[in-house]
Amino acid sequence: MTRDLYARHRAVLPDWLALYYEDPLEITHGEGRHVWDAEGNKYLDFFGGILTTMTAHALPEVTKAVAEQAGRIIHSSTLYLNRPMVELAERVAQLSGIPDARVFFTTSGTEANDTALLLATAHRRSNTILAMRNSYHGRSFSSVGITGNRGWSPTSLSPLQTLYVHGGVRTRGPYAHLDDRDFIDACVADLVDLLGHTRAPAALIAEPVQGVGGFTSPPDGLYAAFREVLHERGILWIADEVQTGWGRTGEHFWGWQAHGRSGPPDIVTFAKGIGNGMSIGGVIARAEIMNCLDANSISTFGGTQLTMAAGLANLNHLLEHDLQGNARRVGGLLIERLRAAAAQVPHVREVRGRGLMIGVELTRPGTDEAAPEAASTVLEAARADGLLVGKGGGHSTSVLRVAPPMSLTVAEAEEGAAILERALRSI
Repeated sequence: MTRDLYARHRAVLPDWLALYYEDPLEITHGEGRHVWDAEGNKYLDFFGGILTTMTAHALPEVTKAVAEQAGRIIHSSTLYLNRPMVELAERVAQLSGIPDARVFFTTSGTEANDTALLLATAHRRSNTILAMRNSYHGRSFSSVGITGNRGWSPTSLSPLQTLYVHGGVRTRGPYAHLDDRDFIDACVADLVDLLGHTRAPAALIAEPVQGVGGFTSPPDGLYAAFREVLHERGILWIADEVQTGWGRTGEHFWGWQAHGRSGPPDIVTFAKGIGNGMSIGGVIARAEIMNCLDANSISTFGGTQLTMAAGLANLNHLLEHDLQGNARRVGGLLIERLRAAAAQVPHVREVRGRGLMIGVELTRPGTDEAAPEAASTVLEAARADGLLVGKGGGHSTSVLRVAPPMSLTVAEAEEGAAILERALRSI
């Protein structure tokens, strides 16, 4: 049955629409932190639909809210007042840390980043964007144009002039040998030098933790130091929180808060986990920036009543059950467990991460060379043993991505770590 579906997939969908596993997997249903495939096999889910199933599969509060809203009205567009959209916007604005915040809902993180770029370039009257090396911001024409990850950049054409800055990857590159303070100073000096060679950019866009790039991050405070340089020149700071928002990193509700010494970003983008699988993205910005557009702009599908009801229920559950605290506690246990296991595996270069956002970087033993074949081996072995994890990595890297739903229990963390240890030993 699955092979027939795979053949149909290949016949009608693009060749570049990648699938995991030699024998691709059809997930038919889920509950809590587990999913089942079409053959009835059960898996512990340590990837959550690419960090999208944030709280739990089939969370009763979300399914109930969706069912009840669907029984009333599913959609009307932004041309009409929409109570669930207003209510969720109020909650998000209050949680954002941005003064006088306005919120615009989209259908994805890609569209959220598109909107942020539109706002920043219009507000600043500049089409120059600063972005981080090894970054990923989506698959649209403009977001590909600011993505600093060759594996996810199918074209060099772009409506923007993009300049790439050092700092998103701590343990590779020309500054890797420096201590944290000197690393930050070197990256800031690079930024200042870069700004001396170009017209004034509109904004810097940065992921506090680079997701697709392999869950890499700079020392805390780097973007605060960048912010001081940017603010002096009127350049905006866009924090791409599509993967880091809503407490997943444990220590903070937003990833930017690890760099908050110089104040909040001018713009924050979000998506993925807030809908727990429903298609929600969005942009938060100061009113003067959000209101800078001088032409009509609506969203047909952004902020539909159905997705907003799901987002409200999901956010309420996350806050009421302190899933940020759970991500900090259980994530801390999981990362230490994985580091202990990895110490016995020569292919593991580094185990890194924050909260329930953990990367296991694999290399050929004794080198810094990526080992994509080892990552594929571990992915397959983990699946065979009942665990789903993801893959990622940027320039010459291969990384296993571990990002379970934030309600993960200690027992499930121990179980998943044991499976992943066995899979790593199978390389």
